[in-house]
Amino acid sequence: MYFDVRVFGVRLKELRDEKGITTIQLGEALGVTCATISRWENGLINPTVDSIFRIAKYFHVPAGYLIGTEEL
Repeated sequence: MYFDVRVFGVRLKELRDEKGITTIQLGEALGVTCATISRWENGLINPTVDSIFRIAKYFHVPAGYLIGTEEL
């Protein structure tokens, strides 16, 4: 399966913005730093599979949506 880190970053930022939370708040909720959130959003690093599922659960979206294989 192909994982487009750019799609992930864009969708993560959109979800975060829609919910009106900062990178700090999301990082605290997920147990990562705000710098990690920023790096994910900017496509600089790939999230772990575990992180993808935690993010999907947090935002109540399918993991496939985050990685670009599904639409909402």
